[in-house]
Amino acid sequence: MPGVLTDLSLQTNAIPARQRPWRPTPYQLIGGAFWLAMSAATWHMPIGSDFGQHASAIERVKADWWHPANPLLDLPGTGSPYFTPYTVGLGLIAKATRLAGWQVLKACGPLNLALIITGIGAFTRTLSTRRWAPVLALVAYVLLWGPDFKEWSGFLGAQSMTRGLTYPSAFAIGLTFWCWAITGRLAQREAGVRAYSALGLLTGLVLLVHPITAIGTAIGIGALALGWQRRWTPLAVAPVTLAVAALWPYFSVFSLIGDPTVDAVHWRLYRDLWGWYGLALAGLPALLWRLRRNRLDPLVVMFALCCAVAAYGWFSGHYTYGRIFGLLLVPLQFALAVELAESRTDLSAGPPSRHSAWGWLPGFGRSRRTPSGGPVRPEGSWAAAPVQPAAGRVSGTATPRPLLALSAVLGAVAAYLGLLAQGGALLPEHLGPFHFQQLNRWASYRWAAQHTRPGDVLLTDGDWSTHVMPAYGVFLIAPTWPDPSVPAAVRHQREADLRTYFAPSATPADQRRIASLYHVRWAIVRRSQATPADSTLVTTSSRTAERLYRLSSG
Repeated sequence: MPGVLTDLSLQTNAIPARQRPWRPTPYQLIGGAFWLAMSAATWHMPIGSDFGQHASAIERVKADWWHPANPLLDLPGTGSPYFTPYTVGLGLIAKATRLAGWQVLKACGPLNLALIITGIGAFTRTLSTRRWAPVLALVAYVLLWGPDFKEWSGFLGAQSMTRGLTYPSAFAIGLTFWCWAITGRLAQREAGVRAYSALGLLTGLVLLVHPITAIGTAIGIGALALGWQRRWTPLAVAPVTLAVAALWPYFSVFSLIGDPTVDAVHWRLYRDLWGWYGLALAGLPALLWRLRRNRLDPLVVMFALCCAVAAYGWFSGHYTYGRIFGLLLVPLQFALAVELAESRTDLSAGPPSRHSAWGWLPGFGRSRRTPSGGPVRPEGSWAAAPVQPAAGRVSGTATPRPLLALSAVLGAVAAYLGLLAQGGALLPEHLGPFHFQQLNRWASYRWAAQHTRPGDVLLTDGDWSTHVMPAYGVFLIAPTWPDPSVPAAVRHQREADLRTYFAPSATPADQRRIASLYHVRWAIVRRSQATPADSTLVTTSSRTAERLYRLSSG
């Protein structure tokens, strides 16, 4: 009988891979379903928040790709950090297709989400070969933020994703996960200078698209190289990255170092640490266990260095560095996911097939364990890397059952609270006994945009209108967010003129002077504000009761 079983097993293993039926992995199914649902939610989300500023930058490139105007003000855009490769590329697409900037930007949501999902899968596969590890990592990444969700660019909880997936920060984070995944593969096979120099092209792109995210990208690359390779070779990334950034003609990324222009805006990132990030602490026991196993564990090093950057931002007053929180939580989230995935034996993995439909993507390939318990390379891996223990796992250091139980309980509780905070992105406010927090849906301004044209100057001081109307290409009097390329004195004068125009004490002469100075053609006036001088009512919003006036003095 042993001989018969052996023969049968040999016959089974002899079946060519192409003849085996394809079966989707858990990550293909769950990641694909999440992509479909979140893409639909992003597409149907009304324009709001920072979307208008990025769409406006695309319109400026569409109008003049080599010398674009400032994204929000009728001024030259020389040196504006909003003209990144992401924005310029979309502007050229808008010019070639004759689509509006907001339409091109909207279409980027599903593409950026695909980049993020595949990047999470690829990075997780460098930490664990368990087939459920990427699924748990994705769940942790979109749910384990804070019990009170906050919408912020680059903070990609499920709620923030519905608007933030179109932003340059989402594109940069997707690239970051891929940079980490590639670094992990290169470090495992101890690649040389040439391979890391090629990686520098990708990190240079991240640096130009979103400089603060690039700090986290560099930290992750350094942590992976330090933990797994421990040679000087990975330093080849740095000169190529800096060279790519230096050659970009639209702005100097190096001039942003220490720039205080937007520090005051980012103070809020430190105001409520528990409410914004507290649920990710469920991964702290798992991360501490990884520290005990290996002091140079990449996730541990990554977490420590990101904490140092966040602390520097707080103590120095450069609160912009608080944006590192968007990546600081990743080591906690992924440590929890990996430890929970590693705690179970995946008996259903079966033999890998190198011809599965997404097998060429490292994040989607099926993986398994050898009979001895050692990891094997996932299917479809692009690099023929030698097999390495996942994330520095040391033989004979299995996670203790009490720690696994604690991590499972903390993870379950945190995931439940995270679902209540983030689930409103895809679920109705009330679903049985559950009450999901809901993202505020901004009013549409198509009622006004259908009368304006890109390049027109608009006077408005409403919070929604100043954020949304630039998406349709209009200029404002004062910027929604400070732009480092505009001198502070110019911004302050424009803000003062805007306050003067809408002040109850403003005279018709004051309003004519300001409208003529800035060549204003339109004004959106709130219900409590008086009719502007020399104006004609064009239309009124049925939701906000705001009124659109055409000015003759501009």
